[in-house]
Amino acid sequence: MPDGVTLLADHYAPGGERAPVILMRSPYGRRGLFGWYYGRGFARQGFHVVIQSCRGGFGSGGLLDPLGDEHEDGLATVSWLREQPWYGGSFAMFGPSYLGYTQWAVAPYAGSELKAMALQITASQFRDAAYVGGAFALESALSWTTLTDGMSRRFGGSTSVLTAPRLTRRAVLSGRPMAELDLASAGHPLPFFQDLLAHHADPAVPYWAKRDFSARVGEVDAAVTMLGGWYDVFLPWQLKDYAALRAAGRRPYLTIGPWYHIDARHGRPTMAEASAWFRAHLLGDRSRLRPDPVRIYMTGAEEWRDEPDWPVPGMREQRWHLQRGAGLGVEGPLEAEPDRFRYHPAHPTPSVGGPVLLGDSRPRDQRRLEQRRDVLVYSSAALETDVEMIGPVRAELFVRSSTPSTDVVVRVCDVHPDGRSMNVCEGVRRLGGGVDEVRRVHVELWPMAHRFRRGHRIRVHVAAGAYPTIARNHGTGDLLGAAGTMVPADVEVFHSPDRPSAVVLPLCAPHA
Repeated sequence: MPDGVTLLADHYAPGGERAPVILMRSPYGRRGLFGWYYGRGFARQGFHVVIQSCRGGFGSGGLLDPLGDEHEDGLATVSWLREQPWYGGSFAMFGPSYLGYTQWAVAPYAGSELKAMALQITASQFRDAAYVGGAFALESALSWTTLTDGMSRRFGGSTSVLTAPRLTRRAVLSGRPMAELDLASAGHPLPFFQDLLAHHADPAVPYWAKRDFSARVGEVDAAVTMLGGWYDVFLPWQLKDYAALRAAGRRPYLTIGPWYHIDARHGRPTMAEASAWFRAHLLGDRSRLRPDPVRIYMTGAEEWRDEPDWPVPGMREQRWHLQRGAGLGVEGPLEAEPDRFRYHPAHPTPSVGGPVLLGDSRPRDQRRLEQRRDVLVYSSAALETDVEMIGPVRAELFVRSSTPSTDVVVRVCDVHPDGRSMNVCEGVRRLGGGVDEVRRVHVELWPMAHRFRRGHRIRVHVAAGAYPTIARNHGTGDLLGAAGTMVPADVEVFHSPDRPSAVVLPLCAPHA
């Protein structure tokens, strides 16, 4: 690197000849799965493969500053590639999660020799996933910082994607203030966790300036294919990257399956789609590309769909209003008193499932959660026909809170005839200021592609917490890591003709 730090890399050669290169930059090591499955796998198809350990881990020098050095280190690595005698004049980049972020950190600046990118479960910036709707994504942030700290300190030792969530769960149940949870999970302060507590979600904060590449996504000329999961923590922002490429006139490919972040089931399609993409754009073999650029898995129908774009053509927004008597329907609400609940941060409303970084995020039965007094539940009548919803999801609620700071959590569920209430998607918005005034609150939920079958019901939750997926809101508006007083919030949700709270769902015509 230009500052004299040495980064280690493994080179897999297809036979020594000059050929296109596939570059992977990883904070999780170079061998094991990465080396065997991807290094050897791509080399057998005629590519040189370079898998590099990012700064501060697995033998590479320097200290890991998460997200902070990937632009400079990535460009220096590309310059090094161009000097190698086996470099064939073009390259691609590959990898999931953080390995995908390292691609975005380089892609707008890499020049015309970058021909293709294959990105999975990732985004061009991680800030918005760390502060979902302005609320701190505690479980994901603490588990990842615990994982990477343990890997770097033990040279890939005992901390893993299996042990880090257990350490995190132990920490969040320890009763310590949030600023000390890293001590409980790792035994010592974790600098990146403390950075996340200190630097809030505002993209103008200088800390994020060199860690956010979303503004330049549309400048990338390389051919891009993306793979994501309906239950992945990065999906909303991955789709924003897709939209930025489409707005710039690009034609990326997109696949979204029934997967969560660490789901082993997306390993095989990841390799198959990346191989087809690289053969098409580096070797000129387009025989394996599918005709339609978008492929999505329809949950509830349990089938794959090929589409020309995202959002899919023909989608229209349909408002499902919260109704008196815990009802939910497309009809406008009648006059009614607001529904009320009390949220107490000392006993925060828990999360049951939902997207987290290092856990199994598949849908779970929500019935126990729905019995709590701090969760409002609104249900439709049984559906007379199948209803298909494919696209972005949002909520517009009229809310009043007794505290300076409140979280508004909204969840959409599919209620089966046997009573199971399975979460489909959810979102959160953190509010500040405005004590005892009615506010119109916009909440962005995860997108969906789901068939609600005939006889099922659509259900909506409204709550003020989802712990430990998001950090508990103390109600005071104090700084994120402060250990001050916890103030209960008395929350009102309005649903009347002049304050028509609703969830806006993406209705699509039934598939032919």
